[in-house]
Amino acid sequence: MPITTLQNISIPTEGANSNSSLLMPKLQYRFRVFLDNFGTTGGPDGVREISRQVQDVTRPNVTFEQMTLDSYNSRAYLAGKHTWEPVTLTLREDANNNVQKIIGQQLQRQFDFFEQSSAVSSGSYKFQTRIEILDGGNGANGANVIDRFHLVGCYIESANYNTLAYATNEAVTTTLSIRYDNAIQFGADEDINGIGETTTRALAAAAGGTQV
Repeated sequence: MPITTLQNISIPTEGANSNSSLLMPKLQYRFRVFLDNFGTTGGPDGVREISRQVQDVTRPNVTFEQMTLDSYNSRAYLAGKHTWEPVTLTLREDANNNVQKIIGQQLQRQFDFFEQSSAVSSGSYKFQTRIEILDGGNGANGANVIDRFHLVGCYIESANYNTLAYATNEAVTTTLSIRYDNAIQFGADEDINGIGETTTRALAAAAGGTQV
């Protein structure tokens, strides 16, 4: 008879036989990052050069400002405007200066440091960022995307060229703080899955402006 004990290595919920095997987790090291319309190198070459040199990246964080409604003997709290926190992208520098060049191009689009001239509008320098979690495929077994954050309206908020040191074996890195206007989350099938997904915004009973 088959041994089914592995089906019990999980958390029992409610009711008999509610336990089941654990779900496969997403793994932190199976990821890639694309910066679309970044710099002026153009085409897929510039995107690939940056993607190949990614060391690590943070995922989006969103916070809501607190609104306080004071009343007779108590107070209630509402969610106010939201803020997307910048993501941090660390890139390894390469001996051909490709990463340095493309980052410099993007910074020059935002502000010409030689001529001290700024861009006319943000539309001339903003780019998009895709942070994708992969399924582990490679080579003949192509990698499939199982989760993607798509960041729009991006620009470099800060560029840190970090340090050099004799007493280290680490590669030279550049750290970018990327500010963005909005983030949408997609699943494996290119449908919005998570943040941005269509939901019921209000109940009929709430049309009058009550909390319920």
